[in-house]
Parts: sequence; C-alpha cells; structure tokens
Amino acid sequence: MTTFVTGGSRGIGRGIVQAALQAGHDVAFTYRSNRAAAEEVVAWARAHAPQRRCEAFALDVRDPVAVEAVGDAVLDAFDEVATVVNNAGIVANELAAHMSDARWAEVLGTNLSGAFYVSRAFLPSLLASGGGSLVFVGSIAADGMAGQAAYAASKAGLVGLAKSLAKEYGRKGITANVVVPGFIDSDMTRESMPTQLQAFWAEFCPLRRMGSAGEVADAVLFLASDAARFINGHTLCVTGGLEWAP
Repeated sequence: MTTFVTGGSRGIGRGIVQAALQAGHDVAFTYRSNRAAAEEVVAWARAHAPQRRCEAFALDVRDPVAVEAVGDAVLDAFDEVATVVNNAGIVANELAAHMSDARWAEVLGTNLSGAFYVSRAFLPSLLASGGGSLVFVGSIAADGMAGQAAYAASKAGLVGLAKSLAKEYGRKGITANVVVPGFIDSDMTRESMPTQLQAFWAEFCPLRRMGSAGEVADAVLFLASDAARFINGHTLCVTGGLEWAP
C-alpha cells in the first residue's frame, strides 16, 4: 500500500509520513523548497522503517503542470497509490484590509487550489484501481479566524471540495474526508504564533494541552484504513474539544 503526502517534510505532514511508514505503508511525499528537511525524513525512514520505501519529490502545488508531472513520476515509481493526503499549507497573519492580492493568491493557491490539482492528478489512478482514499488536512480556522482571512477561506474551501468529491466518486469506491486539527505543536504554530498566545490557547483547550502531529496522523491513517470504508464526506475533528470551548 502506497500513501502520497503533500508537504511531508515538516510538521503535521512529517508526522503523517512517519506514521504511515510505521503502519507498513510505502510513502511518497512532497516538499516545496527545503530539501535538507526532506532528506531528514527519508533518512528517518531508512533507520526506522527499512523494509518500507520512502521517496521525496520537490513540488509547488500551486503549479498544476508540475503537479501532473510529479503525479506521473510517483505512479511510475510506485505503480499504484491508495491514499492521497492533501496536507501542504501556508498561513498569512494579516488583517483583510492590509492583505495584498499576491499574498491572498499564494495562500489560496497552496491550500485550496493545490489540493484540487493533486486530487485531480490522482483520481484517474484511483478509479483504475477500484478505489482509495482522499484525505484533506483542514483547520478549525475554517469557521473564521481574525487576522487569517485567506487561511480560513482556504480551509473552509477544503470542506466543500472534499464533500463534492465524496459525492462524485463514492460510487467508485473513493472516499474523501477532512481531518481538522486543533492547536497542534508544529513548525507552523511555533513560527506563526507568539509564545503567550500559544499558552493561552493551550489553556483554553478543554484537554489543557496542545495536540501532537502523531495524533493528527492517527486520524488520517484511520480514514485511509478499511475500518473507515463507510465514512465519506466527513469532517473529523482532532482538537481536544477546542472548537467547543466557552
């Protein structure tokens, strides 16, 4: 079984790659520019899952031509992909009035259009093999987040995209679901959120802590497993109850 993960060189994506390898999957993953980080993941795979195959592919998911090329390269190398995890994402911490057209386009292009391009690239293979799983990594920001209009819009869009694909291709054995992480200890969180705000949200969460990339990965692998074969068009929250907090 082969799993394809976008943005797999760091943060939640790296956690998904590592969990998939440990679960017995072969893994192909993408990275945008940090080749050193991608090589670290491949080295980790050799050390911790030597029986499994793991390869990294450079890709900017905003480029539909590049997405098609990488998709073809992955299928040539691995023959068949059973699960596609759309994880690549970026955030822009800016109020809407100050956000440039370029920044808006970058965030929507990466988080939403990129997920569409990747899904489209692998759908023919999934159809030919009789089914598979599309999993999208969303965010609680999809319900709206001050200072993150582009990020919130892109993550809300993923829900609509996944539910549409679920309805279009469920009859062909392809499921499409969204995993919604809450406040997760990741590179993106550490880089984009001040320490005081991190502490505030950790306290605000009913479980009184941040989640881990591994906990998100567990949810992703569940949705990709036979145990979830009748779950389709669903949004699975891995938030510690943060979205329900008073």
